[in-house]
Amino acid sequence: MTIPSNMASFQENSRLIFLQQFVGQHMTGSFSPVAKWLNGRLIAIQDSEMEIEYIVREDMCNPMSTLHGGIAATILDDIVGTMVYAMGREFAYTSVNLNCDFLNPAVVGDVLTAKSQIIRAGKSVIHVEGQITNGLGKIVAKCSSNLIQTALKIPAPSGD
Repeated sequence: MTIPSNMASFQENSRLIFLQQFVGQHMTGSFSPVAKWLNGRLIAIQDSEMEIEYIVREDMCNPMSTLHGGIAATILDDIVGTMVYAMGREFAYTSVNLNCDFLNPAVVGDVLTAKSQIIRAGKSVIHVEGQITNGLGKIVAKCSSNLIQTALKIPAPSGD
């Protein structure tokens, strides 16, 4: 993993510290409307990786009563974007691509663990990978994504 020196120090990163206060809680208070709807529970967030737990609900499923691929992709997109936000960079980043593989089904009531990890953080492009596993450790879906810096400055998190 390559983390350049221009990235904010994680000890001094107010966004990472802000998010760490929500470990163990559901994302109902998130600034992201989609994260509120997904209603994951933040398990861990540190340096360049995070973990969120989700419970598959009926409204997340397709007509076959399995987790909809679009919802799996939404979970992956949300966790990779949140991980990049937590890096503490001055400017916002947006997805250039999101390449997903759907490997195993998940059904209503399944508890899923989604993890994201920064693989390479360049000056303007950050490469992140994500993975969703079920309670048996089987990979439900995985992704790789590249996010690019925008001109939008990110304000300090609420409470600063």
